[in-house]
This record gives sequence, C-alpha cells and structure tokens, in this order.
Amino acid sequence: EVQLQASGGGLVRTGGSLRLSCAVSGFTFGDLVIGWFRQAPGKEREGVSCIRPGDGETYVADSVKGRFTVSSDNAKNTVYLQMARLKPEDTAVYYCAADPFSNCPLWESDYWGQGTQVTVSS
Repeated sequence: EVQLQASGGGLVRTGGSLRLSCAVSGFTFGDLVIGWFRQAPGKEREGVSCIRPGDGETYVADSVKGRFTVSSDNAKNTVYLQMARLKPEDTAVYYCAADPFSNCPLWESDYWGQGTQVTVSS
C-alpha cells in the first residue's frame, strides 16, 4: 500500500519561501503520480501541483504558477514543492497524495499523507 509522509510546513512572512517534502513508500516510485493539494479553513481542497517521477511530467495550477515548483528525487522516493514569494492566501494545510499509473493533473486519490500546515503572515 502506498504511504506518504509530508513535512516542511511552518510559519513564514509574506514574500518568504518554504520547501515541502513528501516521502513515498510502498509502491514503485516511478509508477506513481504524486500530487500536492491544499485546503484553507472554510474553503474547498485545491490541487496545487503534480509530478510523475517516471517521466518527469509536471503540472502547476495557475494560482501558483511562477511561484511554486514541483520536483522529485527518485533516489530518495521523495517529491518536493518549492514555494516562493508566498502570500497570505497561500495559508493552508498542504497534503501530498499519490495514484498509481495515472496522469497529471491529479484530481483525486486513495492515498494521502497527513498534511503539513503552512501559514503566511502579512
């Protein structure tokens, strides 16, 4: 079974940067699509980014394009979300999720990490 462990959240000021990590186990890494999602209080979950480590396919939502970058370290079975020029509206719990043999963008998944809080102060 696919297991995901997200980390790297924290408190940062507007304009700052954070890098989230998602460590994946339990499945062949290259056969997965890993997505990043976020959910702010009172708002619907939003798909932020996605990567398919097997061939490097990526997706970044328009709302964060130019500020967020997704990458993977296939030797470490880890996906990263590099977030720059952060804004207060980026404040949310960020989750990684995975789906085998799928495509980006990832809209839904049966496998989710536990979430990591990102708070951007103004």
